[in-house]
Amino acid sequence: MRFAFTEEQDELRATVRRLLDRHGGPPIPAPDAPDPGYDPVLWKQLAEIGAPGLAIPEDWGGSGFSLLETLIVVEELGRRLVANPFLGSAVISAQALLATGEADTCARLLPGIASGERVVSLAWAEPDSPWDTNTCATTARLNDSSTPDAHTERPKYVLDGQKSYVLDGAQADTVLAVARTADSLGLFELTPEPSTVVAATPLDLTRRMAEVHLASTPATLIGKAPLRRTLDVAAAALAAEQIGAAQRWLHETVEYTKLRRQFGRPIASFQAIKHRLADCYVAIESARSLSYAASWTVSTHDERAAELAAMAKSACCEAYSTIAAEGIQLHGGIGITWEHEAHLHLKRAHAATHLFGTPHRHRTRLSPATRP
Repeated sequence: MRFAFTEEQDELRATVRRLLDRHGGPPIPAPDAPDPGYDPVLWKQLAEIGAPGLAIPEDWGGSGFSLLETLIVVEELGRRLVANPFLGSAVISAQALLATGEADTCARLLPGIASGERVVSLAWAEPDSPWDTNTCATTARLNDSSTPDAHTERPKYVLDGQKSYVLDGAQADTVLAVARTADSLGLFELTPEPSTVVAATPLDLTRRMAEVHLASTPATLIGKAPLRRTLDVAAAALAAEQIGAAQRWLHETVEYTKLRRQFGRPIASFQAIKHRLADCYVAIESARSLSYAASWTVSTHDERAAELAAMAKSACCEAYSTIAAEGIQLHGGIGITWEHEAHLHLKRAHAATHLFGTPHRHRTRLSPATRP
């Protein structure tokens, strides 16, 4: 597969990078500080350049580009470890809505996502079956005492169950929950309440997560939950994010080894250090190739999308984890201080390994016996 970005895509990357570089690096909160959510100023600036709506059709408030352009933005956000709802709302939730094919719901929710005025979170994973495309313990039953939803004239349901690892759930205006009906897995829309959505304390301080507790919670059925497509999109998007983060962290590590001196010489001149950095470079370049291949196939709905998304998620997780750990070691003493961003990379790398499925789980998807 031969792949190259267009001039317009390169300019999009450069524009987003300039914006994020002006904004600065990731904030490092105090260990006991309250969760700040996300920076509304940066989120507004991203919305002003049209980033959240890149992959949303023009009829629904977006720019009508492909998912590939959106994943370019995701890679740049990963480069700066940005904490905002882009991944959960503008990528995963928006693509899940588009995959349902339900025009009335898309027309109602997607314009707000595209403008950045509405944050939508997907509640899929459960404590015992994270991101499983076949099983779901959360149940949905018809609420016979209610009237049909005023927006869609569809019947109301009530949901019972628990959802975990909900990206930006505590900041969301709308939650999309996966629940089992009598004959299939459905995607439901509900309005979050303080008693329903509870902010979680994640390992990765740059990623906001929540738990959703559903107890006879009113919800409206959107349609069948497009979980296989959503998993492919999520895996490709997270792979792109990790490539951005790993690339920048490797660059920062290389630059530091040129400054740190031992025995009167920069440690970058030692052969052992060169070997370790070269191994990191090979790992990230191999993973980058898979990430770009996954981004392209998922964006074009290619038949190889599921395979390449699984390969990219697995490879990028392992490459980023390796580079994050090596960066800690090669930064020496400052790499373990709270004020340095080294620990943020290490925590994001380890947390991302489990988000949307572990590398082992995605390699299992490659087995002929597990393919649909």
